Amino acid sequence: MFNLRSMIWPVLGAISIVFHLWLIFSGLIPNLISRPLHMALALPWVFIYIAKSRFQRLTGSVLCVVGVTSCLWIAANQSMLGDQYAYLSNSFQFAIAICLLLVTLEMARRAISWPLPMVALIALAYGLWGQYIPGEFGHPGTPTASFLGTLTIAEGGIWGKLTGISVNIVAIFVIFGAVLNAGEAGQGFMNVAAAAAGRLRGGAAKVSVISSALFGSISGSASANVASTGAITLPAMTRLGYPRPFAAAVEAVASSGGQIMPPLMGAGAFVMVELTGIPYSGIMIAALLPAVLYFFAVWVGIDAFASRYDLKAVPLDERPELKQVIITSAFFLIPFSVLLWGMFGAELTPQYSACMAIIVGAVLLWIDRNLTFDTKRSLKRIKSVCLNSGVQIATIASIILCASIIIGVLGITGLGVKITSLILSGSGGMLWPALLLTAFACLILGMEVPTTAAYVICVSVAGPALIKLGLGPLQTHLFIFWFALLSTITPPVCGAVFIAAGMVQENWLKVAGIAMSLGIGLYLIPLGMIANPALIELGTAVVPSLLAAAKMALALGMISFGIIAPKAFLFRIFLVLAGLIILFV
Repeated sequence: MFNLRSMIWPVLGAISIVFHLWLIFSGLIPNLISRPLHMALALPWVFIYIAKSRFQRLTGSVLCVVGVTSCLWIAANQSMLGDQYAYLSNSFQFAIAICLLLVTLEMARRAISWPLPMVALIALAYGLWGQYIPGEFGHPGTPTASFLGTLTIAEGGIWGKLTGISVNIVAIFVIFGAVLNAGEAGQGFMNVAAAAAGRLRGGAAKVSVISSALFGSISGSASANVASTGAITLPAMTRLGYPRPFAAAVEAVASSGGQIMPPLMGAGAFVMVELTGIPYSGIMIAALLPAVLYFFAVWVGIDAFASRYDLKAVPLDERPELKQVIITSAFFLIPFSVLLWGMFGAELTPQYSACMAIIVGAVLLWIDRNLTFDTKRSLKRIKSVCLNSGVQIATIASIILCASIIIGVLGITGLGVKITSLILSGSGGMLWPALLLTAFACLILGMEVPTTAAYVICVSVAGPALIKLGLGPLQTHLFIFWFALLSTITPPVCGAVFIAAGMVQENWLKVAGIAMSLGIGLYLIPLGMIANPALIELGTAVVPSLLAAAKMALALGMISFGIIAPKAFLFRIFLVLAGLIILFV
């Protein structure tokens, strides 16, 4: 029997997909129309769909109606608001502004917990009453009508550049990932990984590394990566007798690499495009070698563990046949080829290229690995695309909208400039102390807020200081983005470790300890980018970049093997020290 309620969410997801694709093909749409509508489409998913109790659904429904109404009012009156120069002109507009800010904060709290909205709330309090703070960190004060207006009816707050990235680029790649994951592409990733690494020592763990690198290149989320590839790789590793803490650590570390592996990079690449002005293709090429080095270091660490625990390869009967590898790999290779051809061959924008790849991927949803056609199965896949796209677009929108409040306040009050000055003075005007201060700030902030939000906030306040001390913009942004990712495996808050440890029912501290040793590249590669700047110049200086990568590969291999391998203690110390010298000299 036809169930109307079960169809509401797939239909809403389909509307969200069509809306974001339409924005790409329709040309220029005013920002104060597209961005509020983006938020309006995201609100039901956060406030109603993911609600865990009847009370949450009831309160969420009220907040959803308030938020959607406010967003639609902004979109309907965008022409009038453009003439107000971010100044609220009456009490009704004050009410709209307050509703939008409160709904944005609660939206983020429900989507990702309280730390990020708490930081945004503190920022709002500083913007409203910071003029009463004595000394350097006070500000002259801004009229309330201008302050709230800049954040809510103009493009200086929740409708700012970050939200534009979410609307025009991130949403498109989220849809692309949902289309690939709904079909045979995920199995294609696993088959390619199993065929490439299954026969090797510690093969099941190495399969996890390759599959997570492939899957992470479209998911861009450590948590999503652990949950998806981990559901297959973790049972395989434990069944072969791999220690449970090691198996969970491998999955957590490999999955964390999804946020540094092009093309998606957890939405970080798209934010870098907007903040640096560097083309997307340039950022993707620059980020490629560091990401490969990260997975290389993990691979060496796994090999060292395999020699210690005599970890077996994947049994021959569990490895896929060559025919299946070729067929299933086509399900992700064809859309990826269209994406890359669009960006580098036809020189189209990343979002336009992704739209073409989405169309190709959607066609492939109608067949399976046996090349059979099944309408019922295909409709189920399309429903999955609609639901997953709706939830993921809404989650990322929640993060970016909330982070936009913080960035807006930093711009209005000038606090970012003051923090930049503090970093410069605290480091004595020297680059490496400033880098360490920035890295520590990224680690602390990353423990409380999602990686992309931590990166945006840190780069806004610390980025100018590092650039003043001589770093290039791309070096600065990649350095900060990598260190914002540390919290995925670093205690006390290590999301990827928690999920992986829970999936194998193991103590998370044991998992975190092994994860930090396997993921040593996450701590060293950003510093290596500074010591070896040619590493991120693959697009302009191929040979120097490859030589820098080879040097760092040698260093990381020595360090990783020295930390983990069952060799004499003094020999291991020698390997680590020699690796550090090679890395930084």
